[in-house]
Amino acid sequence: MDFVFEPEAITTLAVHDSLKRFPVRRIYCVGRNYSEHVKEMAATLGGEAGKQRADEPPCFFTKPADAIVTDGKAARYPSRTQDLHHEIELVVAIGKSGANIAVPDAWDHIYGFATGLDLTRRDLQTASKKAGQPWDTGKAFDDSAPVSEIHTIDQTGRVESGRIWLQVNGEMRQQADISDMTWGIPEVIAELSTLFTLAPGDLVFTGTPAGVAAIQRGDVLEGGVDGVSRLRVEIV
Repeated sequence: MDFVFEPEAITTLAVHDSLKRFPVRRIYCVGRNYSEHVKEMAATLGGEAGKQRADEPPCFFTKPADAIVTDGKAARYPSRTQDLHHEIELVVAIGKSGANIAVPDAWDHIYGFATGLDLTRRDLQTASKKAGQPWDTGKAFDDSAPVSEIHTIDQTGRVESGRIWLQVNGEMRQQADISDMTWGIPEVIAELSTLFTLAPGDLVFTGTPAGVAAIQRGDVLEGGVDGVSRLRVEIV
C-alpha cells in the first residue's frame, strides 16, 4: 500500500513478564472520580466542580494515543502553561470489544491494569471550564499521558482496592485507596460503553485522588498502585 507520507509507528506499552506489547487504540479518561479531589477542585473553580454527585454518571474526556510516555522516559513540559499539574491514576486496559456492557460483565472485557499520570495544563483547563469550552487544550497535549507497563488481570486479579500514591522528588503528594472511587471500574466501563464501542487496545484512566499540585522542569514523579505497577517519569 502506498501512503502520501510514512505513517507514524503504533503506540504500544510493555506487558509484564511478556515479550508481546499492547497496541494502544484510544485513551478515555474519567473526571471527578474521587470525592476529595472534587472538593479541592471546587475550591479552585469557585464551587463548580462540587456539582458532581454520585448519582450522576461520570464525565469523560479523551487523550490521543501518541500522548503516551512509557515508564522511565522523560515527559516534556508543555507550551502555553504556567501551571502544569500531576494526577496519578489507575489505568484499565481493554482486551475485548463491547458496547452497552452490563456492569456484571465489565470484568470480562479487561486485559489488565497499569499506573498512569494525567498531566494537566490546569490554567488552560480552568479557563475552558469557566467559558463552557472543551478541555482538550488542558488535557490532550503532547506527553500528557505517562503510563507504566501493563499487568494482566490474571496477574493482579480484580482491582477493587489498594493504595494509589504519587511522590514528587521523594515527597508524598497524593495517597488514597482505589476503593475510594465514586464509580468503580465495572460502572465506569459500563457507562463508557454506552457512549463508545470499546475495543482491544483502549485505555481507561479512572480518575485521580486529592493532592494534585503544580510540577516544574526537573521534577521526578514516582507513583503506583499497590498490587498493580509503579511508574517513574522526569519532567524536562
